[in-house]
Amino acid sequence: MKFIVAKDVFLKGLQMVQSIISSHNTAAVLYNILMTAENGILKMAATDLSVSLQFSIDGVEVSEPGATTLHARRLLGLIRELPGEKIEICVDDKHTATIQAGSSNYKIYGIPAEEFPPIKINETEKVFSLEQGAFREMLRKTVYAVSTDESRQVLNGILMTVAEQKLTVVATDGRRLALVEQEIEIPVDVQANVVIPTKTVNELVKTLSDEGALKIKVVDGMVSFELENVVIVSKLIDGNYPNYRQVIPSQCEEKITLEREIFLATLRRVSQLAKEKNVPVRLTFDKNQLRVFASVPDVGEADETMPIKYKGKKIAMAFNPDYLMDPLRNLTSDEVNIEMVDELSPAVIKCDIPFLYVIMPLRLS
Repeated sequence: MKFIVAKDVFLKGLQMVQSIISSHNTAAVLYNILMTAENGILKMAATDLSVSLQFSIDGVEVSEPGATTLHARRLLGLIRELPGEKIEICVDDKHTATIQAGSSNYKIYGIPAEEFPPIKINETEKVFSLEQGAFREMLRKTVYAVSTDESRQVLNGILMTVAEQKLTVVATDGRRLALVEQEIEIPVDVQANVVIPTKTVNELVKTLSDEGALKIKVVDGMVSFELENVVIVSKLIDGNYPNYRQVIPSQCEEKITLEREIFLATLRRVSQLAKEKNVPVRLTFDKNQLRVFASVPDVGEADETMPIKYKGKKIAMAFNPDYLMDPLRNLTSDEVNIEMVDELSPAVIKCDIPFLYVIMPLRLS
């Protein structure tokens, strides 16, 4: 195999695919990047056996087609430091790669491409498309609520449901739930109800652009996401996702509109004390006023008030401050609405898009 490639785009591809590689692999080839060069295209891929990412570069000068695998971290570190604008790589029959850039010459020993796990997904009728930016925003607005408790594996990812011309994305850890929906144009018979692992979601959030089409395929316990020059293939999480609809309150007693950025800034200040010992913040909604309070043993107190338009009954609720701030950080709406029933029932945050966030209160001492 022999090819010449522009350093900047080669480096971009290496940085993208190596992020997939786990630091606890059981086989040496899993620390490597698979490189395949033919017909003017260089494909680079990495996998941890659960999620794989392939990055393609067009316009490569391929004089000898072929494939090999090279150690990702070593290759990335070297290419980053090499001079010049072009990199020439030549791989011999023993999978020794000679890397040249200007007057620099290096050799890296590789592993045959045949030892690299195959990355593929079967053809399927379950295919639909949407804008990259729209899907990325749906993931950003929900992924922070995914559970990290490995004993409940089905919650270690987001639920993606496609049905009746609607895409729904849900995440929950049992203490809070984030949901966002979007209408999409898809064939009537295309349906899906799958759980995508958190690592895959995080890679998508990093990879997806503001614009451009995204094609999603679901088949045989796998899902693939195809964009212009990147393909991400992931295993799905097995198991039955809980009926999240039953935890969403069907009605509310009180509804308060808050300016999102002012509310977030207030919580951020108060939480500076509260986060030291995982202390909850107490929200007291009273006549035209919201009090945000935290008392931290052996540290001190934080106490702020902000004006609100509210004439309902006095309600005091305590929450994990990070759980309150997570949706506020990821929304862009000027205002959010908080809906409540009483001090012990879940509160719901909504805004001007098809989004809702359910958060369980903590008991007041």
